[in-house]
Amino acid sequence: MDRLKGKVAIVTGAAQGMGASHARVFIREGARVVLTDLNEDKGQALASELGKNALFVKQNVTSESDWAEVVRATEEHFGPVDILVNNAGITMAKSLLDTSLEDYRRILDINQVSVFLGMKTVVPSMQKAGGGSIVNVSSINGLVGGAIGYTDSKFAVRGMTKAAALECASFGIRVNSVHPGVIETPMIMQGDTKAAVEEFAKSIPLKCLAKSEEVSSLVLYLASDESSYSTGSEFVVDGGVTAQ
Repeated sequence: MDRLKGKVAIVTGAAQGMGASHARVFIREGARVVLTDLNEDKGQALASELGKNALFVKQNVTSESDWAEVVRATEEHFGPVDILVNNAGITMAKSLLDTSLEDYRRILDINQVSVFLGMKTVVPSMQKAGGGSIVNVSSINGLVGGAIGYTDSKFAVRGMTKAAALECASFGIRVNSVHPGVIETPMIMQGDTKAAVEEFAKSIPLKCLAKSEEVSSLVLYLASDESSYSTGSEFVVDGGVTAQ
């Protein structure tokens, strides 16, 4: 239960879903964790539940000044950053012809620009710590085609990960991307979406959706020193979808 003992982590989009799962696992494994999100009520509630080793900071991940404040608060409360999980993101399933320029720029800002800002802002803090691990959450749509905008942004995360990994290797900072398939969350397992998702699950080689905790186990491995020789790589957790 101490795979991250003594580590300081930032997890974005941590108020719910996969981000909350990552934060829970990190706390369980001994890390001190700063949770960020725009949802202040849920974020504060989760931080209170997780205890003294958790801190919530409200953040717009597309804001450079918000990123600076997150790193400042992290260093003030817990010390230099060892781990960054760029988890925050949104989905969009519009067609090319139905996607406005405003739609397109919004998804790129949240899914792509936020990752750039996170890495740029956190690296100096990791240098103080003597190294670190950055985990960028992409998608299987960062490997294969999907909806316009969403796919573009997730491919970009994959590319930025490789570029940053090469640049940051000399600092002792590793950078990897995680590519989840369809994750079983309350948001998708309701209403009309539930039936469509259950039908899709039949086409997955493992015949089931992933649970958030299964993605968190992979994120934990990459955040920990166990993955000390892994950088610039894609780690897929999709039940075999992209192997077909």
